[in-house]
Amino acid sequence: MIAIDYKPLVTLLAIVNPLAIVPFYIHYTQGFTRMQRRRTVGVASLSAFLVIAASAVFGTGILQFFGISLASFQVGGGMLLLTSALNMLNAQPAEAKPQTRELEQGAEKAAMGASIAVVPLTIPLLTGPATISTVVIYAERAKSVWQMSALVGYGIVIGVATALCFSLAGPIARVLGKTGINVMTRLMGLILAALAVEVMSEGLLKLFPALAH
Repeated sequence: MIAIDYKPLVTLLAIVNPLAIVPFYIHYTQGFTRMQRRRTVGVASLSAFLVIAASAVFGTGILQFFGISLASFQVGGGMLLLTSALNMLNAQPAEAKPQTRELEQGAEKAAMGASIAVVPLTIPLLTGPATISTVVIYAERAKSVWQMSALVGYGIVIGVATALCFSLAGPIARVLGKTGINVMTRLMGLILAALAVEVMSEGLLKLFPALAH
């Protein structure tokens, strides 16, 4: 019987956390028709899946091309995850930028022709550097085609979760309110912080075996 590791899925759900992006989705789709919102949801969900799938399939090859060891990438990726977790503990999206002005500029660019479903909703709010580095780390650990397929499949789960949260943005915002979304974001941030420490410690032990003693 094939054992399934759900840790990558839990980690990705904590990082992407589409529930925390609902307020941004509502903000950027103000004035949209129902058809435009549906299209935005579909494109954002598909884009999130494609980013995760591409990172899983091509991520390790990119590391080899640049001569970067997995241990170094784990430490760097773990630090990035920890930074994202700290943002979430402050009730900010995991991939949020420190300045909201950049997001406003992203909205202006979207109005000029670039789809907001891709920028800024998918990149960087849903799937940014922390998400990509996490997928690459788990892809390197995959020992079989089945495990790699499962990792890509988790991308589908993330896409579906994104579609559900965005489609139900109105009711979610009314039920949870700003306080509820902030509480959910902090809880996911706490989980992500623990996972980040685990990733970093594994990388440090590979780089410095003496630490194990």
